[in-house]
Amino acid sequence: MDKVLELLGRPGPLFAADLARFEREAADLVAGARFLVIGGAGSIGRAVTRELFKRNPALLHVVDIAENNLVELVRDLRSGLGYISGEFATFAIDSGSDLFDAFMENGPGYDYVLNLSALKHVRSEKDPYTLMRMIEVNVLNTDGAMRRARSRGARKYFCVSTDKAADPVNMMGASKRIMELFLARRSEELPFSTARFANVAFSDGSLLHGFGRRLEKDQPISAPRDVRRHFITESEAGELCLLSCLLGENRDVFFPRLEGEAVPLTFSELATRYLRGRGYEPHECGTEDEARSRVGELRARGRWPVYFFESDTTGEKDLEEFHTGRETVDLTRFEAIGVVKLGRDFDEARLAKFERSIRDMRERGTWTRGELIDLFNETLPEFRHKETGRFLDGRM
Repeated sequence: MDKVLELLGRPGPLFAADLARFEREAADLVAGARFLVIGGAGSIGRAVTRELFKRNPALLHVVDIAENNLVELVRDLRSGLGYISGEFATFAIDSGSDLFDAFMENGPGYDYVLNLSALKHVRSEKDPYTLMRMIEVNVLNTDGAMRRARSRGARKYFCVSTDKAADPVNMMGASKRIMELFLARRSEELPFSTARFANVAFSDGSLLHGFGRRLEKDQPISAPRDVRRHFITESEAGELCLLSCLLGENRDVFFPRLEGEAVPLTFSELATRYLRGRGYEPHECGTEDEARSRVGELRARGRWPVYFFESDTTGEKDLEEFHTGRETVDLTRFEAIGVVKLGRDFDEARLAKFERSIRDMRERGTWTRGELIDLFNETLPEFRHKETGRFLDGRM
């Protein structure tokens, strides 16, 4: 973690003071309680599961569709932390399936249900089928899991949002904003809280994670030079989720306060720092073809080819934000965490039409990306979709 913080230009862990202040309360809430973590084998899910495991819950179940990642999660916990006195088990099932329904109906019941499953990439809006899957996972399955949690007597529901949900310009962020509205609609039945993240450095599938893979495969590094982002570590993401789940009030959205910690970084700056940390000096190439062709030659001289470009892909903001000027924000309760206080200002008719329209599309078996964008625009009047006709899959 120290190396990641050094790469990000931060002196220490972000939430250390808040964790120290609230550790006794958090530990007391975990001890004796039953937890279900959905999507617990992804990067953030693993971090959350580890935070819960360290505090010895009475029961900890983890559900994820990725069987191999669940195996690695178990190996990591057993090798790093050992065992808890309560029950710990993993289940390789899809949280949107009838198998999950049976699992919930016949299971022990949970005090806390944490949902970390998500399609998180902006590029997932490139075609109508992946986009529909994103709606299914980020909105409908999240709402369905909350409904099942309530029916089985849960005390609290937590799910993960994104900084891209604040004044969204892409479909991924808009799907998470619609998810927040669906949860607010159900919040009178079951309290919930959530968290809007910065980019999680080196999380699975992230550009930073890809830097390491490129070096492993003797491939050049490519990154935009004009997109600036705030970053937190995987451990910090787990801590933020833990604190939101345990300490958040109904309809609270936790977010990291990074303004005093570090300036946002461009991906090209991070690529340069990363390569120098690995012992290579970046060599900027003028084209993708040049970068691909010069790996062997440059590596032999202690250099590595990079291709930096101006961003022109759909749905990218120059800099993400965690809240809007229209939202009520509490900056007094925590030192390094802000809290958006969501209201119940959803439009029931719009949400009902969203559900009905998605169901109708699925039943007829055909839909277009344009239809889905139009539906998002109608559901979220503040949505300003940034369409360029280019997607990250068209980049190196």
